[in-house]
Amino acid sequence: MGMAAPVYYTADMVRALPDDGNRYETVHGELLVTPAPRPLHQVVLERVRGAVWSYLAHDPVGMMLSAPADLSWAPDILVQPDLFVVDLEEARTLDWAHMKTLLLAVEVLSPSTARYDRFTKRRLYQEVGVGQYWIVDPEARSVEVWTPRDPFPVTEEARLVWDPAGATTPFVLELAEVFKPV
Repeated sequence: MGMAAPVYYTADMVRALPDDGNRYETVHGELLVTPAPRPLHQVVLERVRGAVWSYLAHDPVGMMLSAPADLSWAPDILVQPDLFVVDLEEARTLDWAHMKTLLLAVEVLSPSTARYDRFTKRRLYQEVGVGQYWIVDPEARSVEVWTPRDPFPVTEEARLVWDPAGATTPFVLELAEVFKPV
């Protein structure tokens, strides 16, 4: 008796999966399944979200959105970054199919997402030209910063600085605020 051939998932197949509390994504046909995040993940994400939202309110270089999302660059890709900033003109379409230019993508690590976030999704985000990709690690109290051309990340432990094209001032986030106790 042979093993069943693995399924090569398309974005449409993932969209048809049940709404059962898991997050379903596909990158080049690989199905990524993650459970609901831990409370620490949500606390850290909300702190980053608040800082980015505040920055974009004063310097609207893009629009911040978050999961659940339906970002796809190919028939076998569908991802839902925890948080992302999309090009303002693309965001104004209010159509996922037109949102292709991400200025920033942010994933907060959880034990169940670390491999996907650090390898599978990181390589995809570099491949499609996401301006900056932050992998926020609450356990290490650090952020890996990737750009499309980086063979290795810059690991920040004190402060994040993001200077998107068209911005009048850079975004600066003190990581002590992000990782402070609840």
